[in-house]
Amino acid sequence: MTAPAPDRFDTLPRFATALKAIESLKPTEPLYLVFPDKFALAAQTFLKGFDGDVLYAAKSNPHPVALKNLWAAGIRHFDTASLGEIEAVKSVLPDAICHFMAPVRLAGQAKAAFEKYGVTDFVVDSDAELDKLLAETGKSKTVRVFVRLVASLGGALLEMSSKYGCRPEEAAKLLKRVRISGCQPCLTFHVGSQCLSPFSYAQAIEIAQQTVRLSGVEIMALDIGGGFPAAYSGEPPPPYHWFFDMIKTALDNFGAPGLKVMCEPGRALCAPGISLVAQVVLRRGDRLYMNDGIYGSFDEQRFASFDEDYPPTAIALDAKGKAKAMTGAKRPFRVFGPTCDSADKLPRPLMLPDSIGNGDYILFDAMGAYTVSSRSAFNGYYPDGWAVVG
Repeated sequence: MTAPAPDRFDTLPRFATALKAIESLKPTEPLYLVFPDKFALAAQTFLKGFDGDVLYAAKSNPHPVALKNLWAAGIRHFDTASLGEIEAVKSVLPDAICHFMAPVRLAGQAKAAFEKYGVTDFVVDSDAELDKLLAETGKSKTVRVFVRLVASLGGALLEMSSKYGCRPEEAAKLLKRVRISGCQPCLTFHVGSQCLSPFSYAQAIEIAQQTVRLSGVEIMALDIGGGFPAAYSGEPPPPYHWFFDMIKTALDNFGAPGLKVMCEPGRALCAPGISLVAQVVLRRGDRLYMNDGIYGSFDEQRFASFDEDYPPTAIALDAKGKAKAMTGAKRPFRVFGPTCDSADKLPRPLMLPDSIGNGDYILFDAMGAYTVSSRSAFNGYYPDGWAVVG
């Protein structure tokens, strides 16, 4: 088996705790803290609890640090949504098994993925995309075509069916076309991101079962998508075994013994493994100006549904340079990022100690998902400091 490619992220400084990292580095730019043990725990939860292939949704964090930590924890399959993501994964993990799970692809991308990288799993939700896929892969018998279903079932903070997916009647017709083509007919769906309802998966599996009945086609695999929640602040999500048990029961009722099953966790695998240290550049009354913001690690904060994510801990260095968590009465602060854009502010106040001031730090946990992957270099700011904890 080929070893992952070495790069600068293989020799990151390592510290026993987040406080020790802050003490030693005294970072003036945003600092990502990597927790290998948390990556390992998240991966093993799915590898042991889910009875099927576990595909890491690379879009949630395609950074080499995340990819290598999940590979080390046993993840071998990767849900990739573009040729660029496939190339990014393969450049770091040559032996990774990539699945091209985007329903709409740029012309030629399926052909390149199939011929250059040996990708055989693809998704469609329309006749036009199926035509394009069959033409680019030559209707190979090795190709598995996953027809994507609409799964607007509620229970998720971010729905994923308004852009992609088709109803059972249309999906049934596509399944018949796939079977006639000689490729392997399969089904998939996505219940939505940060889904807090295990029952949504059972409902979606029932929709898949209905589709199979309408089509009269025996499917070769069922991909139940992603959406598994990460544990942020506030009310914790249901334990993962509730999801796995609900899914198993629904699959037992599906009536297809031995059916190959896949899932695509992204947030659930990478969110807990990375924390972020930001520094207060300026306090002005009840306003704080940080060295990171919406154009950096906080793009997902634009979604108002994430009311209680990213629980902050204020940290100060004492006179001896020791890092300590700040205590005392808290108050709400409006928090702004470093760019000159007035839109660069967190949409909701943060509750932080009233004593926080210039040069103090704010530690945000569970920052591994949709942070590194969506940061930009707008206005010349680009968070890219790294250290390992543990």
